[in-house]
Amino acid sequence: MKLRKLGTTSHGGNCPTLYETDTGSIVVQGYRLTDPEALAQLADILPGEEFVVVPRELLTRFAPEE
Repeated sequence: MKLRKLGTTSHGGNCPTLYETDTGSIVVQGYRLTDPEALAQLADILPGEEFVVVPRELLTRFAPEE
């Protein structure tokens, strides 16, 4: 899989960042969600799934439109 960096709202090279794959999927780099209360509210979690927290600005600014 090849990634193309779409953009970041970080300063100094830290996450969060959005990438697009060569298959058209989006990869999100961010801090892992570890808050127990927030994790308890998630539903239908499949094995291997992870959750990351990113600022809304990252998605509205860099997410590709179809």
